Amino acid sequence: MDIESAYEGETILVTGGAGCVGSNLTKKLSEFNPKKIIILDDLSSAYEWNIPKSDCIEFIQGDICDDQVLKWVFKEKPDYVFHLAAHFANQNSVDKPEKDLKVNGLGILKVLEYAQLTGVKRFVYSSSGCGVYGLDSKMPFEEHDISISLHTPYQVTKLLGELYTNYYHNLYDLPIVNARFFNVFGPGEVPGKYRNVIPNFMYWAMNGQALPITGNGTETRDWTYVNDIIQGLTKMGVVEEAIGESINLGSGKDHQVIDMANKVNELCENEAGIEFKERRNWDAKNKLLSSIDKAKRILKYKPTVEFEQGLENTHDWFVENWENIQKSAEFKF
Repeated sequence: MDIESAYEGETILVTGGAGCVGSNLTKKLSEFNPKKIIILDDLSSAYEWNIPKSDCIEFIQGDICDDQVLKWVFKEKPDYVFHLAAHFANQNSVDKPEKDLKVNGLGILKVLEYAQLTGVKRFVYSSSGCGVYGLDSKMPFEEHDISISLHTPYQVTKLLGELYTNYYHNLYDLPIVNARFFNVFGPGEVPGKYRNVIPNFMYWAMNGQALPITGNGTETRDWTYVNDIIQGLTKMGVVEEAIGESINLGSGKDHQVIDMANKVNELCENEAGIEFKERRNWDAKNKLLSSIDKAKRILKYKPTVEFEQGLENTHDWFVENWENIQKSAEFKF
């Protein structure tokens, strides 16, 4: 199916649409001439200035756990739902486990219920490849090899979200797809206490601060540029063979943390260097690497942005949006 024509004239709901993945997804979907894109976001970890501007985009500030908000949103009868809203991520969930369960557990349950009642064409859920695989899973991580031996509430509730989507698919034939993201990075993610390492490193480097590595730097991550994630998501919304499946969206390559840090310092001309700190007790995975064979087979998914180019693009976005980022960054020196 042609992706662009599938979304043309349709109504699309993107929960968490003000975040990095959500804003980039909304921007791409707006190019497909939809009838309307509704962004639902409570701005608890995102900012209105980061939302793309278009006549077809409507922003609603609200909580996915609020039934009145959900009734208001779903009265539009969206054809597609991309559920990206989440309480993010590991350390945040360790610090606030009840809120994590409410947003990532009760929140998706409520959104699924309204999606089922209004008969959406596709429900795409942003799960976590970094979360649902454990120390007992073999690398590169394949979709069948999930774990129930997990280390943070965030990992638990991301897996719980998949169990709920599968339940609605099995009982109600709701056409769901579970997208397992791996270490997403790129333009659109504002740094903060509970955000990902790359935007935080960019922020600290641009402020002349040493970059703190928790561990020895040889740890690896499967950093995946956000545009490649968007490619996978838009295909998940329309490819029939994807219905009922959980599919990794990664780069299929891993990079050492210390190499990433050195590249960020180079881009930002930061001479403060690197400092090593004790690893966090929940951070049990030295290496992360996805298998993207299933995504290639079902979605014809193909990552196109190399890691170094992605870092350069992210730095360019930081430079262009530096004033807003400085005002919005959610931590103090």
